[in-house]
Amino acid sequence: MPPGMTPKEKIPQLPEAIAGLADIALNLAWSWNRDAESLFSRIDPVLWAETRDDPLALLQSVDPGRLEACATDEHFIALYERALGSIRALGSDEHTWFRLQYPEIASGPVAYFCAEFAVHDSIPIYSGGLGILAGDHLKSASDLGIPLVGVGLLYSRGYFDQSFDDEGWQINEDEVFDPARMPLRRLHAENGPGLASLEVEGRTVELGAWEMNVGRTRLILLDSDLVVNDPLDRDLTARLYESGEELRLKQECILGVGGVRVLAALGIEPGCWHANEGHAALMMIERIRRRVEQGAAFDDAVAAVRERSVFTTHTPVPAGHDNFSFEQVEKILGPVWERLGIDSHRFMRIGFAPETGPDRFHMTAVAIRLARHVNGVSKVHGQVTREIWGELWPGRSTDEVPIGSVTNGVHNWTWMPEEVQILLDGALGERWAEQVDDPEVWDRVLGIDDAAVWHSHQRMKHRAFRFLVERARGRWRDVWGKARHLVASGPLLDPEALTLGFARRFATYKRADLLLRHEERLLDLITDSRRPVQIVFSGKAHPADDAGKRILQRIYKLSHDARSAGRVAFVQDYEMHVARSLFRAVDVWLNVPRVPREASGTSGMKAALNLVPQLGTMDGWWAEGFNGENGWTIPTAPNPDDPDEWDWEQLFRLLEEEVVPLYYDRDHQGVPNGWVAMMRQALWVSGRDFTSGRMLRDYARQYYVPVLGGGQGDDDPPTV
Repeated sequence: MPPGMTPKEKIPQLPEAIAGLADIALNLAWSWNRDAESLFSRIDPVLWAETRDDPLALLQSVDPGRLEACATDEHFIALYERALGSIRALGSDEHTWFRLQYPEIASGPVAYFCAEFAVHDSIPIYSGGLGILAGDHLKSASDLGIPLVGVGLLYSRGYFDQSFDDEGWQINEDEVFDPARMPLRRLHAENGPGLASLEVEGRTVELGAWEMNVGRTRLILLDSDLVVNDPLDRDLTARLYESGEELRLKQECILGVGGVRVLAALGIEPGCWHANEGHAALMMIERIRRRVEQGAAFDDAVAAVRERSVFTTHTPVPAGHDNFSFEQVEKILGPVWERLGIDSHRFMRIGFAPETGPDRFHMTAVAIRLARHVNGVSKVHGQVTREIWGELWPGRSTDEVPIGSVTNGVHNWTWMPEEVQILLDGALGERWAEQVDDPEVWDRVLGIDDAAVWHSHQRMKHRAFRFLVERARGRWRDVWGKARHLVASGPLLDPEALTLGFARRFATYKRADLLLRHEERLLDLITDSRRPVQIVFSGKAHPADDAGKRILQRIYKLSHDARSAGRVAFVQDYEMHVARSLFRAVDVWLNVPRVPREASGTSGMKAALNLVPQLGTMDGWWAEGFNGENGWTIPTAPNPDDPDEWDWEQLFRLLEEEVVPLYYDRDHQGVPNGWVAMMRQALWVSGRDFTSGRMLRDYARQYYVPVLGGGQGDDDPPTV
């Protein structure tokens, strides 16, 4: 498509009375607008489900006669006008939280760089938690009116589609998509040069860019798949987290260096630069280079870049931080130090980390040294990060290391299902959503009637189980061809039985296999005929993580094992659409990482917005979110170096002695009152304290406003 053209031309001619459907579909704000979701669903409920809630695919496929009928339906028109009005109102930020709180802030926007963004399942350019967090960040920035532009990469083959061989070994298959069928606007000429270029391995790589509207927030996605590029370079942005250090460094060069240059080409002048994880650290190096080439001394350029930079780290696991050899840096980036006016030794010192030594360029170390503000993503993670990186501030105690924390949150309108919103409409009043940031509104949740809460949950659970059955039926027909796969994916599950959920990336420290440590005890638990327990697993292992794949293989095999009597299910190809159904399908959310390796763990927050309490180790958000009444916690192991046996024993003690009895203890109406009290507490805590709205207000107060306002940093940064 030529520059500026949108996918609107791919949508058939719409009746004049509802022509604005295209505008609604092309702004991802529809995905958290109840009127808009209901509007698209009413057009063709079956097709809406088949397209996995994708309005562009719906409008491109629906019978034109059905659209004509909708255009004459007064109830549909009323809903359409409300939805369209909401989307068009996003053109102004005059009455938003940010403008009302900080009318004096005129600079901006915040440039938010991240390697992945999960905004909606129809744009599969994410792998898991980091992308989900980044997508929720954009959405809440829009809700609050925070001036922010996201910068990422457009992965033309996504992360990967997941399948399995007969031995249960994960197979990774490309997920190719067509940007022209997505809510993306091309910002570069289709067959010409890009908006900006950079040198990678001695070759000039032209970069294109695509724009996505996420409410008020713009997301700019960079693309190297241009016809003018060398064939070797066209695939640089093809796959997310491609294996191989050199390819990773090239992608991070495109994100960081290319991102700065593309923003400049678009005339965007950020007042604050936020690197979300170390993948974006080269953004800071590029900004220093630009200042040096404009005549600034290196030290002055470093100071100026620091004053406008924020860095968030998301992992306490050493393997999760990218670092590269001097040879790789020189080969791919060239002698960048010459353009900075320094020698190679000093350049490598910018990326020095004690754990990897002087010959590795550590991206997290770069970002910490070049940012005014550094934070972890929970209180526990902030403390762990201070301990890990305290050596960069010699002579300071851990408590004096200037690394803070902003606990992650989740976007409540994305992750709270309509059934819960309707429940709150009746209990709190239909205008409660306008006061969602008021703690007193959430306090009223604790008074909702037991039966109302329980029946809402049961309706969600039955609906989610139907989704799992239909999804399995489709895969059986189109992919599997073997009935054992149909059984193992969930159709034998009973919506009346206690159902545990575990879904996330299959990294070893997350311990998806903790329940399987001694299988006989697990089988006794799940096959109890009087008080049965079911487990639903889902998630992907990184393509290069064989240890994670072995855990996944073990669970996959158990789901096919007749000994489990159909009470263990594995849902393939975990993504946002599946996740939303899984949160509705379960009664308890399991989150059992080895402490302290979980930085935050936002899936438990999402589950709570679905009235699902968590059972977890005291790590990440749960260390501050657990209040004794909103779930269960595994006591910290006496030997933190080898906690698995202890944690397994405590997990089963809780399940057998507390969780199962409480779930099956019913009153004369069949309502488990004690359980419902815990469900209310889960919703109350998550909705009040663990939303991305709260998170963005924290970022604005602690970091964005001080940076945009031009104030000086409070702490001496590490030496560069």
